[in-house]
Amino acid sequence: MTETSSPETPAGQPVLKVSGLKVYYHISQGIVKAVDDIDFTVGCGEFVGLSGESGCGKTTTAMTLLHILPREGVVEGGQAIFGNRDILAFDKKAIEDFRWQGVSMVFQGAMNSLNPVHRVIDQMVDAILIHEDVSKEKAKEIALELIESVGIERSRATAYPHELSGGMKQRLMIALALVLHPPLVIADEPTTALDVMIQAQILDLFGQLRDKTSLSLLIITHDLSVLAETCDKVIIMYAGKIVEEALTEILFNEPSHPYTRKLISSFPSILADKEIDFIPGNPPDLIDPPTGCNFHPRCEYAIEKCSKEEPPLVDEGGHRVACFRRHEI
Repeated sequence: MTETSSPETPAGQPVLKVSGLKVYYHISQGIVKAVDDIDFTVGCGEFVGLSGESGCGKTTTAMTLLHILPREGVVEGGQAIFGNRDILAFDKKAIEDFRWQGVSMVFQGAMNSLNPVHRVIDQMVDAILIHEDVSKEKAKEIALELIESVGIERSRATAYPHELSGGMKQRLMIALALVLHPPLVIADEPTTALDVMIQAQILDLFGQLRDKTSLSLLIITHDLSVLAETCDKVIIMYAGKIVEEALTEILFNEPSHPYTRKLISSFPSILADKEIDFIPGNPPDLIDPPTGCNFHPRCEYAIEKCSKEEPPLVDEGGHRVACFRRHEI
């Protein structure tokens, strides 16, 4: 495939539709089913949260969409439809043209993502010149406007990354992700290691950008408070599978999967007078996962059926849950 322009999403259609996605890591010990047959959508202007314990497949899902999996990672099946094209079917040239224009990513750890030996403005100008047929002066002006749009003075554009605070670097990573105005941005732990004041500013910035540009966001984080504050809907993954998905208010007030309930109850809250809960045991070994429901060895609600059969992800009015006992819970 050699198309270079980002297609507009047809009216009423999601910006991104992922279906049947399977991503396995082929390592010396065996095959790790990191992402195992998942489906989800991101609508135009929609903020979608993706959460779960480390190793559940969140970041692998994001890296798959941009073709930046490590060498051991193999897409075993599925589609990721953006506009009218399957991102997963792109060849090297097509995906290089598509990145930044169609989907961009804010990586975890801004200091590691910015080149430490180049000035901030130069990094943004380079990204523009690679994809856009504009003069260097025009590219510089575009970059400066973006830097201002994320609340940083133009005078700081000539700084090196080490001369900026953590919050400023994260803002610049967001500006860099927006440099070609992509319809969808993936943010992987965008507020990790930031203090609460800067974290609030970053989340507010995403909201402002949505109001101005109809930006769609897929935000990956362990921090449930970030999802509650920012997202329209939340997807919970466990051991490579989606176990629950719902509108944010419903998921936090009426969680139906035992794993979701444990995640929420194990998260501290200054507003609730409750003890912090915990999830017993450890996530399963995905080289040799348990039979039936992956969560059943750690689940207080498990019955014999849970150890023998894998529960389907059932959609009940937009609230998807993979649990045989969802109604009882």
